[in-house]
Formats: sequence, C-alpha cells, structure tokens
Amino acid sequence: MPDWKIGVITASDTIAKGEREDDRIHILRQLIREWLQAEVAVYRIVPDDMEELKEQMIELVDREKCDLLIVTGGTSLSPRDVTPEVTSWVIDRVVPGLAEEMRRASVQQSRRAMLTRAVVGTRGNSLIMNLPGNPRGVEICFTAIADMIPHALNILQGTRDASEDWGSPSGVQA
Repeated sequence: MPDWKIGVITASDTIAKGEREDDRIHILRQLIREWLQAEVAVYRIVPDDMEELKEQMIELVDREKCDLLIVTGGTSLSPRDVTPEVTSWVIDRVVPGLAEEMRRASVQQSRRAMLTRAVVGTRGNSLIMNLPGNPRGVEICFTAIADMIPHALNILQGTRDASEDWGSPSGVQA
C-alpha cells in the first residue's frame, strides 16, 4: 500500500479557543490506522472562520502535499458552520457519491443526519473530505466510505485506472 500523507483539520471555535478537547481526533487516528494503514502526518485546529479554514486547507494540500485531507466539524446548519462552503471553494471537482454514502449510512443511525452538508472533492491529485464534528458521526461517516478511499487515491495519483473495476460486482477485484 502506498505511503499516503494524511492531513486533518478540526474546525471548531470552542476547540480552537481551548475551551474543550478535540474528542474526534483520537477516533479518526484509530480509523486511519485501521482502514488505511497510515498515520495522520499533519494536524491543525482552526476556528470556524472561512478565510482561516480556506488558507489552512490550501496550505495542507498545495504546500504540505497531503494526499488526503479530512476536515472535521462545521458541517451542520448553524451560522458558523462554514466547512462545506469553504471546501467547495477549494476543490476542483466534487465527488458526490462519497458524501451521499456518508449521509446514507448516517441516516440509518439518526434521521438528524439529513441536516449534514458534508462535501467531498478533489484538488489536484488530493482527496478532500468533510466529516461531522460529532465523534460518533466521524466513525459512521468514515467507515461508510473507508474501503473506497485507497481506490480513490490510487486513481487520483495515476497508480490505477478507474475502468479496471467495472468488470466485477461492486468493484471488488478477485
């Protein structure tokens, strides 16, 4: 398996101010180890501020060269929840199927998950995904698409052709 560089940004006013601990990063680190056999290489905490979040996302993808950037938090409906808007500015292409699958899996646990606005997309050969700020939501959403992340990264980085998977049911290779 390739040695991917993974970045995580936690978008939260209260965590950025030190008023509470980031309870999602521990779960995310464990999921990344389990599903991707990788470690979080770059981790940042930023407030729910459009400009600062945009700068950090671009920094991690363009300058830090993260293959996968996960942004947790800021995906709900409150006025300060701006992660999907910022992600939409930063990405080149939307990958709607991944966001749809995360929502589908989440709604099976809670109907309130319909209110999440998470976005997944690409910038260059990097994959950028939004996850909720709730630790259980992080786990549900990440595991819903975890098996597709390596494949998406391989396609983005040119190590695999997307057409290779259309010959077998559900894209599973023998």
